[in-house]
Amino acid sequence: MVTVELNEWRTIQWNQKAMVTSVKEFEIANNQVRELRFLLYGPVGVGKSSTVNTIRSIFEGRPFVGCLAETAAGKSFTKTYEKYGIANGREGMLPLAFNDIMGVEKGESEGVRTDDIINTLKGHITEGYVFHTEFPITEKDPKYRRNPSLSDRIHCLVSVVGADKIKMMDQEFINKMRKVREAASGMGIPQVVFMTKVDLACPMTNGNLKNIYRSRKIKEIMNTCSNLLGVPMNCIFPVKNYHDETHMNEEINCLMLDALTQIIHWAHDYVVTFSTIPIHKE
Repeated sequence: MVTVELNEWRTIQWNQKAMVTSVKEFEIANNQVRELRFLLYGPVGVGKSSTVNTIRSIFEGRPFVGCLAETAAGKSFTKTYEKYGIANGREGMLPLAFNDIMGVEKGESEGVRTDDIINTLKGHITEGYVFHTEFPITEKDPKYRRNPSLSDRIHCLVSVVGADKIKMMDQEFINKMRKVREAASGMGIPQVVFMTKVDLACPMTNGNLKNIYRSRKIKEIMNTCSNLLGVPMNCIFPVKNYHDETHMNEEINCLMLDALTQIIHWAHDYVVTFSTIPIHKE
């Protein structure tokens, strides 16, 4: 097997201390928004729940498995709309919340429904709602929030895809994800892609995560992802979640922290912008 190394085409700080400190010191410039809310969305089995666990592990300082994850692709393991906060050591909680949601599946009556995702972005769906594959939420449901505030809305959409399976993604998956992205764009919500399982997609990266931005293979996969989903390259972040590791790994942490730092800034920009714009009551 031939591996091709390029000149480093994106830089990253391979020292987690400064990035961890930066995140811990972050404050929201709006006292009516207690936490930035990120929605993790993507096909079944790509690592949405594992992404939450990896972020929590970084700030807990130990492998964390509080968000249950399926070990193999199939039917969605997540059935309810759940919110996960991030502990700030012994100092309370960070002003960040990640919402895990049922995975995308083939077929209109399989997996999370696109209408439910869009309602989630708007802040209409509250935590604990059980997703139904046959029908979307209605205004009569007790978990439906009629008049969401800026604090209730999603502030950044994080599409999660597997680097090892992007080229095999069915067009139906792509169409569903593009529809959600278009809805998010219409609401001004920033969108990014977390491209997981980079170690499975590239032997060079598997051998050393620090080679990730020198790998021709990873850059090609990112280009494919950009073309399929319509996401700019600078909004795609290759990451690796904790999977078989039983101890903390600074390289895994640095990749995730680099992505996390960027999406915090973009979500905060959204909050600042819409703090001065009245939210239309639907």
